[in-house]
Amino acid sequence: MALSATIYHLQVSLSDVDRDVYEELDLRLARHPSESMHHLLTRVLAYCLCYQEGIAFSKGLSTSDEPAVWARDLRGDLQLWIDVGTPSAERLHKASKASPRVVVFTYQDPSLLSKTIRGKTIFRGDEIEVYPVNPEFLDQLEAATDRNARWLLVRNEGILYVTAGETNASMVIARFPLISEA
Repeated sequence: MALSATIYHLQVSLSDVDRDVYEELDLRLARHPSESMHHLLTRVLAYCLCYQEGIAFSKGLSTSDEPAVWARDLRGDLQLWIDVGTPSAERLHKASKASPRVVVFTYQDPSLLSKTIRGKTIFRGDEIEVYPVNPEFLDQLEAATDRNARWLLVRNEGILYVTAGETNASMVIARFPLISEA
């Protein structure tokens, strides 16, 4: 018998002072049996930090041709492609051709992503935004996040603060240069 997905219900009070975005989010997402908790938490953070009208979680790991999170405009045109982890150069090339904005949130060493794409042609590769998420930060969130959780998420002056239950975690959220000028 195949394992089924685990459903998580997260209520997030989002205050993104840096982008002037304030929302109450009621998120329900499925965690695929092969998905790590770090991957799931990074998907949630990516959704919140890039929140805009039309944003949604895709079908997830079971659909390899879709990003983890995306946003479409009212006509249905793709406006934002968000990947989590370390996507291949080919995947980033495809994403950059399909969407005007591509963002990667990685909970692994971001230099691994740079090594993966070195020497490869990626359409508008210099425009791809990469944000590393500290694994220790994710460890703190994982310990405080159960299947029904409430988060207070604040981004102010480049620092991300998350309160989950009695846990307060923070980290700097800064863009990593995907393509170095070497």
